[in-house]
Amino acid sequence: MKHGRWAVVLMVVLPLFFSVLGHAQLDRIVIPAGTPEDQALTAISNEQDTQKKLAMYQDFLQKFSANPAAVAYGNWQISQSYQTAGDLQKALEYGDKALAGSPHNLDILVSQAGIAQQLKDNAKVSDYSTRGGELYNSIAKQAKPEAMSDREFAQRVDEEKSGAKSSYDFLEAAAFNAIAEEPDAAKRMAYIERFTPAFPNSRFQEQIASYAMMSLSDLKDTPRLISYAEKTLAADPNNLPALLLLAGTYADDPKPGSVTKAVTYAQKAIDAAKADAPDADRTRKVSAGAAHSTLGYAYMKQDKTAAAIPELKSASALLKGQDDQQYAIAMYRLGFAYAKLSKISEARETLQEAVKISGPVQQPAQDLLQKVNAARAKGK
Repeated sequence: MKHGRWAVVLMVVLPLFFSVLGHAQLDRIVIPAGTPEDQALTAISNEQDTQKKLAMYQDFLQKFSANPAAVAYGNWQISQSYQTAGDLQKALEYGDKALAGSPHNLDILVSQAGIAQQLKDNAKVSDYSTRGGELYNSIAKQAKPEAMSDREFAQRVDEEKSGAKSSYDFLEAAAFNAIAEEPDAAKRMAYIERFTPAFPNSRFQEQIASYAMMSLSDLKDTPRLISYAEKTLAADPNNLPALLLLAGTYADDPKPGSVTKAVTYAQKAIDAAKADAPDADRTRKVSAGAAHSTLGYAYMKQDKTAAAIPELKSASALLKGQDDQQYAIAMYRLGFAYAKLSKISEARETLQEAVKISGPVQQPAQDLLQKVNAARAKGK
């Protein structure tokens, strides 16, 4: 599956003077003006040669090793220098050292997530981003100081959230990109499980639900798939990916009552897609076609073959020219239904269309067509 890429660019502007303070739930690095640390940083900033500057930062770390804020800031600057020079592994290494000294620093997490993106390390991007999301959410959960009024406290929380919002938005998009680009279903699901609490009510909520259900389907984890899809529907009753996955999952489930559930979910998906509406786009039409196909398949499993045929014809009409694989499935099922009712000519014509499409249904359609042709020859 080709996943869309969200291009997000963040420029981090660093003040010259920063001591690690835990104001609210976030760390700020503050180095008071006029201190020896401040004077050393001023000298470093005036140095134009990159290698000399790196050496000066290393000396800075040694000289002020007893000052956690200075160490965190120094490591962060070294990280950014290595990033600029293209040594991303070194940049990540020193950024992690900076985080060790200032673990609740949203700016450093943003910087680390950006470096991990350059390295195409989805696991690291997910880790830094979700840690940042959790930090942002902690702003609203901080305890109110006794001397502060409710109004003043609410105002401070709003100001802190507003100041951190751009970082939060960057990290949310970075975490989503990591999910979208991860080819391994188990890893993708692990990222999703961290994303959901870190970014509640995300602007990517619908896509995340789709990736979660796709991942669980790939993992063949039917119980979790059903649970996740049902939770999704509890929040969004017309969520088409959830309705379609539940319809398909229950249609193939051998447990008693499952096929009836498949019928219910497929019908709900058809209603939600509104494929006949003037504003219906390709996605809605393909979803409706897949739902009609699943509904026809479920009817056949209930021995309601005559009722299945109109559903499968509707499916093929909606899917033709829109989704070749779903169209092939619908045509194969329609050919099977015709054959089951001994409508040999219709079955043959339908299956001849299905075998033209390369994919997983091509061989079963070819095998069924041979049987239909044999039955036709025998009947002459």
